[in-house]
Amino acid sequence: MSHQQPKPFLSTMTGVVLACLAACFLWGSAFPCVKIGYELFAVDAADIPSIITFAGVRFLLAGIMVIVGVSLATRRPLVPSRRDLPAIGALSLFQTIVQYVLFYVGLAHCAGVTSSILEASNSFICVLLAALAFRFERLTVRKVVGCLVGFAGVILVNVAGESGGLSFTLEGEGLVLASTVAAATSSNLAKRFSTSHDPVLLSGWQFAFGGAVMIAIGLALGGHVAPADAANPLPAFALLAYLAFISAAAYSLWSVTLAANPVSRVAVFGFMNPVFGVLLSAVLLGETNVVSPLIAVAALVLVSVGIVIVNRPGAGRAEG
Repeated sequence: MSHQQPKPFLSTMTGVVLACLAACFLWGSAFPCVKIGYELFAVDAADIPSIITFAGVRFLLAGIMVIVGVSLATRRPLVPSRRDLPAIGALSLFQTIVQYVLFYVGLAHCAGVTSSILEASNSFICVLLAALAFRFERLTVRKVVGCLVGFAGVILVNVAGESGGLSFTLEGEGLVLASTVAAATSSNLAKRFSTSHDPVLLSGWQFAFGGAVMIAIGLALGGHVAPADAANPLPAFALLAYLAFISAAAYSLWSVTLAANPVSRVAVFGFMNPVFGVLLSAVLLGETNVVSPLIAVAALVLVSVGIVIVNRPGAGRAEG
C-alpha cells in the first residue's frame, strides 16, 4: 500500500485562499497609497519622469527588502548565480519595468477605483495566456465561465460608475489596461521559471534590477523624488516604505503560490484586487461617489462566484 505524501500548505485550498487574499489586500491598498504618495512627494500627474523615478525608488527598496530579509532569515546571502540572470532580466522587464511604467503613468490620469478595476482584467488575461501561449494547462469551459463571471463584476463597476462610467482615455485607462497584459505575462513567466529557479530569489532581484533601471530612466528624463514637506519628511518616507513592503511581500507570496498550483487556480483570485481597491480607495481617498454601494456589492458577488467556479472541489486535478 503506497503512502501518499501530504500536500504542501500552499497547495491546499486553505493555503491558496489565505495567501492570495493576503497578497490581494496588499495590492489593493497600493491603488490609494500610490496616489497619496504623489501628494506627499509633490509628484504632478503630468510629470512622467518623476512618476517613473518614484516607482523605481519603490521597487528598488522592495528588492532590497526581499534580498536582505531572506539573507538574514536563512543566514546566507541571497545572491543569484549566472544561470538565474536571464530569468531575472525577463521578469524585471515584464513585471516591473514595462508593467509599472504603464501603470504609474496611467494611474495618474484616472481614479484609484477605476484603475483597480481595470487591473483585475489581469486575471482573465493570465488564465488565457497560461492555456493558449504557455500551454501550462487546458482552457476548460469551467475556467472560461469562472473568468467571465468574475470579469463581469469588473465590467459592471466600471460601466455603472457614477463618475467616469464609460470614459476611456489612452493616457489613463488605456495604459492601465496595457499594464495588465505585462502583469499576466510576468505571472506565467514566474510559473515557468519556478521549476528551475528559487521564486523568492527571482522576486527580490527582479525588483532591484527593474527599480534601478526605472530610476535611471526617470532621472535621465529629468525626474526627481523628494518629500513635499522638507520640515517633516517622515510621513512621506513611511508611505514609501509601505509601498515597497507591498511589492516585496505580495509578489513574493504570489510567486511561491503560483509555483505550487495551476495558474488558473491562483490567477482568478486577482479579481479580488478591486474588492480591496474599491474599499480602500473609498476610505483613504474619499472616492465614495465613483461607484454606488449597491453596484459595488453586486460586482463583488460576481467576482466571488467566479473564484468559486474556477476553484470548486476537484477543479485542479490533472490540470497542473
